[in-house]
Amino acid sequence: MVQVDPVDRLIRAALISDEEFVGTLNTLLKHDLRISVRELADRSGISQSSLYKLLHGRRSPNLSTLREIIRALRQFYHVGDEDFIGLIAARPVLENVEERVAEIEGHRMRVREYPVHTMEDAIVAAVRAEREGAIAIVCAPIVSSIIEQLVHVPVTTIIPRESVQRAIELAARKAWV
Repeated sequence: MVQVDPVDRLIRAALISDEEFVGTLNTLLKHDLRISVRELADRSGISQSSLYKLLHGRRSPNLSTLREIIRALRQFYHVGDEDFIGLIAARPVLENVEERVAEIEGHRMRVREYPVHTMEDAIVAAVRAEREGAIAIVCAPIVSSIIEQLVHVPVTTIIPRESVQRAIELAARKAWV
């Protein structure tokens, strides 16, 4: 399934009706980006009171307001200038990553690390990585299914083959001692 860019969804909604625009903007703020009206106001230069009036249907967006909202949302969705893959893992796993740039079919892809300690940290890191412009996310199997439901970029899972076997052998040795 092809996903429509969120900003394009908002533009299309604005062309349909004010109600459609308000519903789509609310969805983008609350569910996609998880940002407050205050954060949008700070980024867009539109006052919080004007945004609240828009979001509650007491005011229709004029063209300049719509432009500022779109410009601000694009900043939230594309923070970085270059494409990167977000790698979400515990610090010991990240310390074993030897390459910070991957060469894929002739394209150099930067890897940005997001160290985490808990499942909750991993979920927050995934949302943050997407906000910062990650084109894909790599994470542990225990959180990948949750993260796939939260973000709109591809998610792949770390499958440690050799390290699992080494960990089992180490556990067996420790149990026998």
